[in-house]
Amino acid sequence: MNTTPRWLDAEERRAWMAYIDFSTLLGDYLNRQLRRDAGMTHADYTLLSHLSSVPDHVLGMSELARRLKITRSRLTHAVTRLRDAGLVDRREDPADGRGQLAVLTEEGIAVLEEAAPGHVDAVRRAVFDALSREQVRQLAEIGEAIGDALHRVEAVETDPAVLPWRRR
Repeated sequence: MNTTPRWLDAEERRAWMAYIDFSTLLGDYLNRQLRRDAGMTHADYTLLSHLSSVPDHVLGMSELARRLKITRSRLTHAVTRLRDAGLVDRREDPADGRGQLAVLTEEGIAVLEEAAPGHVDAVRRAVFDALSREQVRQLAEIGEAIGDALHRVEAVETDPAVLPWRRR
């Protein structure tokens, strides 16, 4: 077994540091924009968006945790907070007596529809207006390639029980 690290070369370091920098700045920027304009966090907006994109605006809690890549415990807290705000409802899954469903309410749909234009504008200003069409295509391909690699690595190297969305 080779124990010598495969150090990043100069261009790889440049790319990695650029990613770290822009991902931190982008997350902060989008969170501030949503808090200022819609009174919600980017995490809550993302949760509501996932529910809005599925038929009947309903997802099982385990599936929603998987899509958001968070623990079920963290999801439970978020859904409880959003339920208290009237944006999400939670009910038993009739197909699985032990399962729970998260349901986007009419009020949740209205809040999301009101927040979406400003959020999309912020995403466009911060990301897509800075890129050419070719760079947008490349960004999509890069993101998909890294996502696929991470899924492969997790399948081989990771006990599924340690994945955040499988933890309680």
